Amino acid sequence: MSWDSYLDDLIAQSNDSTGKSHCGKAAIISLDDGASWITPNHPHGIQLTPAEGQKIAQMMKSGDFSSAQANGIVLEGVKYQFLREDGKVAFAKKKDRGAITIQKTKSAVVIGHTSEGCQQGNTNKAVGVIADYLESVGM
Repeated sequence: MSWDSYLDDLIAQSNDSTGKSHCGKAAIISLDDGASWITPNHPHGIQLTPAEGQKIAQMMKSGDFSSAQANGIVLEGVKYQFLREDGKVAFAKKKDRGAITIQKTKSAVVIGHTSEGCQQGNTNKAVGVIADYLESVGM
């Protein structure tokens, strides 16, 4: 099953009142093994390596953020500085590269990337909307 429509909806959910999208890229991966649920090369998809996906999924599933605190979170080969977490959501940023929001559900991890100069709060909301929906349907 392709989850591309969920990714497209996440991007649209990050729009502000002027219609500007604050989430430029996103991904949905399996909480179990980090495998991507979106079509490869989706125009707004974060292209995680298998190792990056596995590391993020393991961190979110275990709730152990010590490695991210010490070493950051890597997406598409870019290391983002870990900011904080609340057990279900994690946040990171990289100067001049933007920020990331990561939220887990029962079986997935939803990731949104905020472009530099955009509002991470809009991405946080959008990631939350998709994650909450997935939770509501048992995913």
